[in-house]
Amino acid sequence: MKLSLASIALLLAFCAASVPGAWASVGHSFRDCKEFLYKGTPPQGVKDESLKAICQRYDNSPRFVTLYDPKMRIPVYSAYTFKKSDGEKRVNYPWMYEPQLSSSSGTSNMIPLPQENSDPHIEENQAVLQDYADAVLYERGPLNPDKHQADPADKAATYTLTNIVPQIKDFYNGHWDSYLDSIRQRLNNYCNGKAYIITGVTTSGNVIRRQNVDRVGIPKYIWSAYCCPSFDSNAPYEVRYKFPTFAAYGLNELVNNYVVEVSPRKLEHLLKREMDVDQNFQLFYRDCISDI
Repeated sequence: MKLSLASIALLLAFCAASVPGAWASVGHSFRDCKEFLYKGTPPQGVKDESLKAICQRYDNSPRFVTLYDPKMRIPVYSAYTFKKSDGEKRVNYPWMYEPQLSSSSGTSNMIPLPQENSDPHIEENQAVLQDYADAVLYERGPLNPDKHQADPADKAATYTLTNIVPQIKDFYNGHWDSYLDSIRQRLNNYCNGKAYIITGVTTSGNVIRRQNVDRVGIPKYIWSAYCCPSFDSNAPYEVRYKFPTFAAYGLNELVNNYVVEVSPRKLEHLLKREMDVDQNFQLFYRDCISDI
């Protein structure tokens, strides 16, 4: 029996969709990873069309999503679902990269970075370990932190440089780390259902340079917001008013780098001033008011 060209094309498409890891993980939308976004909806109003939507896949499973800036070689934001955890950090995972930012790879999974000489094709559109080697002021700061995940594979997936931005060491290990832990405890104790978190950055043009070449954008602000529609209505007032949604930001600087908790609306006002977004910019669908 002979198959038509249309039938062959349909069969090939079916086969590709049936093979684990065969899906494209980089594109212009998060349609294959909507489960990490409240109501399946990413922040609205981001204007830069050169940004890449990454479905961050590890071990053939989607783990979270990232909107990535290949020019600055940093994520604009990562969005993930919070998993109740003890906050333990794991540091024995290899650092990874996204192969489909560099080529039309046969895999949609993140891949461990070369330990020594990096591939020029990788360096073109994303950061590599060598970019951070002499950046003594900065830590490799995850937007989706492993302490907000519980499963070892979910933790491992946070160790991709497409989830990493340069953070001042004192800020990363001090005020920001304390904030992340306070959110972990708050959601552990008072969020009854799924919690959605978006963590991102704004930039001001400063960069990490390597061999006299601009390589990695340095965030001015680090910001975060969560949405937990189902929560404990009997929580103490000082906690209850921070549900179903609340937000925070901090200066990624050596001084004045304390973290300020604010309403998502106030954070959106800040981001409209600091980012390339329009006046309808919104972090969560309908402001995370209802889970209906």
